[in-house]
Amino acid sequence: MTKVLIADSLDKEALEQLKAVPGFEVIVKTGLDEAGLVGTIPGFNAVVVRGATKITRPVIEAGTDLKIIVRAGIGLDNVDSAAAKEKKIAVANTPAATSISVAEHTFGLMLGAVRNHGRAVVSMKQHKWEKKALEGTELYGKTLGIIGCGRIGIEVARRAVAFGMKVLAYDIIPIKTDVAVTQVPMDELLAESDLITLHIPKQSQPVVGAAEILKMKDGVIIVNVARGGVVDEKALLDGLNSGKVRAAALDVFAKEPPDDFTLIDHPNVTPIPHLGAAAKEGQQRAGLEVVKILKEKLS
Repeated sequence: MTKVLIADSLDKEALEQLKAVPGFEVIVKTGLDEAGLVGTIPGFNAVVVRGATKITRPVIEAGTDLKIIVRAGIGLDNVDSAAAKEKKIAVANTPAATSISVAEHTFGLMLGAVRNHGRAVVSMKQHKWEKKALEGTELYGKTLGIIGCGRIGIEVARRAVAFGMKVLAYDIIPIKTDVAVTQVPMDELLAESDLITLHIPKQSQPVVGAAEILKMKDGVIIVNVARGGVVDEKALLDGLNSGKVRAAALDVFAKEPPDDFTLIDHPNVTPIPHLGAAAKEGQQRAGLEVVKILKEKLS
């Protein structure tokens, strides 16, 4: 019998399909911390996580029967891939499953930022009517800069082109797409973009800091639906306070949940609690991809 531990919530249909696989024993135990996982993981051949549960080195070392770790989502920053490789444990994720979910979320944040939706909602809930003060701008005719133009970046670009935007993109590898995207050096993107959105993996240090913000247009809008820490939050706050940055829409933060709300409380920041991939359809695709991976690797 192959034992599979579901450590984070998984799409209902995917879970039912997984339980129906001959020879699979599927156990759902969510909300486990490192100690809980260390005590639970022995005897399991596979573990499935989303973004909440962290598969650390101690967990991997306790997983004496572990053959594969699967992340239902994009990125593997909550899995110690180096420790898994040392133990010859396979690691997999579902990078394409939630691309549309994240791209649509990004575009929603862009629209909200240029039209001051966040401030308008707060104002209305305070029973105010600040119509003149909240006038915004269009996306049409603006230049969008995309830092990291992989699957999600290309989906964002596709939507931007449909809105009549010019799209510039920076990536460390050649961008291959039929979408009207112009690949440019980072400095050119920073200088020419009216809005900048990031779609890159977690980094060891910020990609956008004080030096990068200084190179941007006055009144730039920054959107981060990538990972916390890729934008220097202090530098961003300074940019907002000086007016260099008109607005920021942030789905991710250096610490989640945050313990410092200074940036979040800024009136020109739209904060979202890491909901980029949290769309029903994207989670369904991710869950079904997990089933496919486990069947291929373990059946």
